[in-house]
Amino acid sequence: MDHSTKGNALRIASVGAAFPSHRYRQEEILEQLGVLWNQNGEFSKRLAALHGNTRVQSRHLSLPLEKYGRMETFGQANDTWIGTALDVGEAAVRDALERAGLEASDIGALFFVTVTGLATPSIDARLMNRLDFRPDLRRSPLFGLGCVAGAAGLSRAADYVRAYPGQAAVLLSVELCSLTFQQADRSVPNMIATGLFGDAASAVVLCGDEFARTHELEGTLPEIVATHSVFYPDSEDVMGWTVSENGFKLVLSSAVPEVVRKHVGRDVDALLTSHGLERDDVSAWICHSGGPKVLTAVQESLGLTENDLAVTWSNLERFGNVSSASVLLVLKDTIEEHHPPRGSYGVLLALGPGFCAELVLLRF
Repeated sequence: MDHSTKGNALRIASVGAAFPSHRYRQEEILEQLGVLWNQNGEFSKRLAALHGNTRVQSRHLSLPLEKYGRMETFGQANDTWIGTALDVGEAAVRDALERAGLEASDIGALFFVTVTGLATPSIDARLMNRLDFRPDLRRSPLFGLGCVAGAAGLSRAADYVRAYPGQAAVLLSVELCSLTFQQADRSVPNMIATGLFGDAASAVVLCGDEFARTHELEGTLPEIVATHSVFYPDSEDVMGWTVSENGFKLVLSSAVPEVVRKHVGRDVDALLTSHGLERDDVSAWICHSGGPKVLTAVQESLGLTENDLAVTWSNLERFGNVSSASVLLVLKDTIEEHHPPRGSYGVLLALGPGFCAELVLLRF
């Protein structure tokens, strides 16, 4: 279903980001994995090839490299996740608020998305004690959407400010993928994961037209024109987690690129057509940096070139796949560094477990 603004403009006031302080080149991570797995020969060659194929050059990690072999239980890893999520989550929200010129007390709702750790009270609740949010803040922690959650969370936050145009909302994504490392798992999906996924947090401030006017935020803020959700039946085994006493074990099917090729072009066209637009009307493609095979499939499905997804490819190289935070980091770079022409359109898209897609139509 297409959810359009219909006269009530929804604005993206700012996008913030934060990263753990530990950053490593891909070669350093590969070397440490060799130590942790104590492997050589054909296994090491295959691991190196898989890492090289990701096109990732560097990543931020929650811990120093040498500490990843010291966590013996899921509980230890999850405790580390909670502590790090609070630090980078707070920093990302503060960054977004500062860029928008707002205070935490100006925010009416907080949406929190993640798929890499568990906490009750949730991270958004714990941030209430670190940031000066109002006690009547409406909180919505969302778990399990995976890589699609950045786009889906943006859509759900847009629904909120559509209903309350005099308010602003924050979407916070925290994904600490490295803390799901499974040392005993030497399957191909896990080997790919050790070369692809990184850690990051991103936060977006959204507001309704009334809030933008009263806080003098109208300017050149991007507008969310419409959002669109698509669920693909009988595809739950394509991507996700197997959760056990050892934590989160990656499920990643080789069928993902084919699902993307089959569906994404059709679904994007449906959204554009409903607004009298075509692909040629889109000046900015803001895509989740899922990995080379997925990005190539997106390009083929939409008839795009690698240059059309240059911002996404750059994010993949610099940060790796940071799950739901990825598409928000691409959004941030698109707005701040590439400056799409005023009045032009953009399509933000991400895919995730289910298997499903979330699309957001933007006007700059």
